[in-house]
Amino acid sequence: MRVFESIDELVAAKGEQLGPTDWFEITQERVDTFADATDDHQWIHIDKERAEAGPFGTTIAHGYLTLSLIAHFGKALYRIKNLTMGINYGLNKVRFPAVVPVGSRLRASGEVLDVKPAAQGVQLFSRITIEIDGGDKPACVAETVSLLVP
Repeated sequence: MRVFESIDELVAAKGEQLGPTDWFEITQERVDTFADATDDHQWIHIDKERAEAGPFGTTIAHGYLTLSLIAHFGKALYRIKNLTMGINYGLNKVRFPAVVPVGSRLRASGEVLDVKPAAQGVQLFSRITIEIDGGDKPACVAETVSLLVP
């Protein structure tokens, strides 16, 4: 984990690579819980028998489940000292180049793209790449924007 002592240190880290994190397993229980939370019960996510005969040979994680893990991985990639708060401000670009079969292990790496002044502090622009253990393509690549309030 990269610890930034200040916003100024973060600004100076433009272009810096972060991570990778430890591996994180995607279980069917997590996929089912996400399906319940989002009311997205599409069979490719929750019906093991039907999914075995489907295009991926097994159930797969929701793309938005994979995306939501950025919150989990972010805590393992970096920390910035002396902040009142950091909040999600949005996403500029998100892609899901590969599906995530249940049972896969994921990890993330990041890059500090930019830090710009904002009314309440600064906006951190970062690229987070979530990879699949043994996969040829990443599961998710997202440009995130965070509002950091000193």
